[in-house]
Amino acid sequence: MMNFLRGKTATPPAQQGLDHKARAYRPVGVSGGGIAWSARDTGSLTRSGFTGNPVGFRAVKLIAEAAAALPLVLQDASRRYDAHPVLDALARPNAGQGRAELLEALYGQILLSGNGYLEAAMDAHDALALHVLRSDRVVVVPGADGWPVAYDYVVGSKTHRFNVGDVSPICHIKNFHPLDDHYGLSPMQAAATALDVHNAASRWSKGLLDNAARPSGAIVYQTPDGAGTMTTDQYDRLVHEMETHHQGARNAGRPMLLEGGLDWKPMGFSPSDMEFQKTKDAAAREIATAFGVPPMLLGIPGDATYANYAEANRAFYRLTVLPLATRVTAALAKFLAQFHDDQVTLKPDLDGIPALAAERDQQWKRVGDAAFLSDAEKRSLLGLPALSLEDTA
Repeated sequence: MMNFLRGKTATPPAQQGLDHKARAYRPVGVSGGGIAWSARDTGSLTRSGFTGNPVGFRAVKLIAEAAAALPLVLQDASRRYDAHPVLDALARPNAGQGRAELLEALYGQILLSGNGYLEAAMDAHDALALHVLRSDRVVVVPGADGWPVAYDYVVGSKTHRFNVGDVSPICHIKNFHPLDDHYGLSPMQAAATALDVHNAASRWSKGLLDNAARPSGAIVYQTPDGAGTMTTDQYDRLVHEMETHHQGARNAGRPMLLEGGLDWKPMGFSPSDMEFQKTKDAAAREIATAFGVPPMLLGIPGDATYANYAEANRAFYRLTVLPLATRVTAALAKFLAQFHDDQVTLKPDLDGIPALAAERDQQWKRVGDAAFLSDAEKRSLLGLPALSLEDTA
């Protein structure tokens, strides 16, 4: 019954034009004004915005870990399930991952590339196993009508094809993209310019640290007769002395001995140096905005939108984590239900989220005190299934 879950090796599709058109949203890097900007493909954005940027890294990890740790409830129109094949599949999706690891990887791929791909396959014991595929390796193969007919997983020169039939072995979850029919838009792509600015500011700050953490000033050479030119040997000796005895953290604060008409003129920060830190903080806030993370949670200074940390954390769950988790878990329930012929709903358990505890207590009290509502209506408003005949007896 599950033979379709194993795709077959195939060469890239004949409709190369359609494939390249579908992936056209991944442009190459551009440069202008003497500044080289990072490429906008998934791999380059991940390297520059996740593995190479602390703000992007923390934003993705914060969202993915919070969403993966949410308690989930599985129910249909009449009951909630404590045990179900869908819950079993998520509890131990494969031999190397648990539920939290699988969901964190899935959420991370969606945040980094705008696309999440989950493969359903049979393991060695003929049990359903779930695997998250790397988004940068998956190519959507559109049919004549534009809808996907297969997914190609490309690794080097090898291609593994997953054909889409009545029951698809691939669950594709994507963000909204107004200009692409087959791939989602990544928050990382929207924040790409801010990431480049933040990385450039970090490199500038490191350059200042490499040069004694401040503009070192100027050494003025002036002889009694008014000549201001050093010989080549004098200049080379001075440069060697500066590099050897006065640069770097090891030589910080070391006094300088000048001779032969040399005079030290200290210099302060220029206005552009002073503005660089402000530019870096502004870029960090733009990155946080693109991901929907309150800057306060990332330790970014200069932001006072939320009255306190608890309010920021509540807004983070309500506006970012829950919408993402609700959409992804609904897609997972629909995808996994096709293997068990059972229509169920999987969603976050709002009553089990500590950040929303006060808000949920108020809602339960407000609904419970509404005398004009029946018990069935109260249960519906609170997201609970209807009572069965056995429960009402």
